[in-house]
Amino acid sequence: MNGTLFQAAALILPLIFAIVFHEVAHGWAARYFGDPTALEARRLTLNPVRHVDPIGTVILPGMLALAHLPVFGWAKPVPVNPRRLDHPRRDMMLVAAAGPASNLLLAGLGAVLLGLLARASAGASAEPGLATGFAALNLINFVTINVFLALFNLLPIPPFDGSHIVEGVLPGPLRRAYGRVRMLGFALVLILLIVLPTLIQGFDPVGTVVRPPVDWLTGHYFALAEAVAGTAGR
Repeated sequence: MNGTLFQAAALILPLIFAIVFHEVAHGWAARYFGDPTALEARRLTLNPVRHVDPIGTVILPGMLALAHLPVFGWAKPVPVNPRRLDHPRRDMMLVAAAGPASNLLLAGLGAVLLGLLARASAGASAEPGLATGFAALNLINFVTINVFLALFNLLPIPPFDGSHIVEGVLPGPLRRAYGRVRMLGFALVLILLIVLPTLIQGFDPVGTVVRPPVDWLTGHYFALAEAVAGTAGR
């Protein structure tokens, strides 16, 4: 199989699942705290067809990966109506945190599965085949993507989840001023994370702020995978 195609195929599935689960987690949390909007819109499903944004979920992440830039993307946002939440200010913060939290849980699951796969491969009599290598690469990408999405979305930049958390803890006047920045939407994201790093040498907020904790946390997840691979079956 062509190396680029192999890498792309092992990236698309983990990326789509991580992004879709992230969005559905927002909907599940909102439903728990009293807002059934996502349920009424039939968005509380893991069916990717109902969530995938062709540009944000497939095209943009693929282009970023091929260009060796930080990979990020988005699905169609799951609708949340803060006015229907039991305690709008507090619950909106928890709904926002549910997405990154779900990605960290998925990363843990991926690490365990990767460890079990490594154990099974080590105990097999034959050399691992293409299918095993493809599964392992999918799981490695799954761990890495989920950790990156979790921490990336905690950036306090609208419309990321971190902005909802920050907005919830700010006092009234600052909260309203901060909320007005939300109108800039993804234009602000593109300017800060793609345009300015391209134009200004050394300006790299992702590499400076996000990459170090991502590398640190990913290392711990892969250590978990190694522990599972080494202790399973004893």
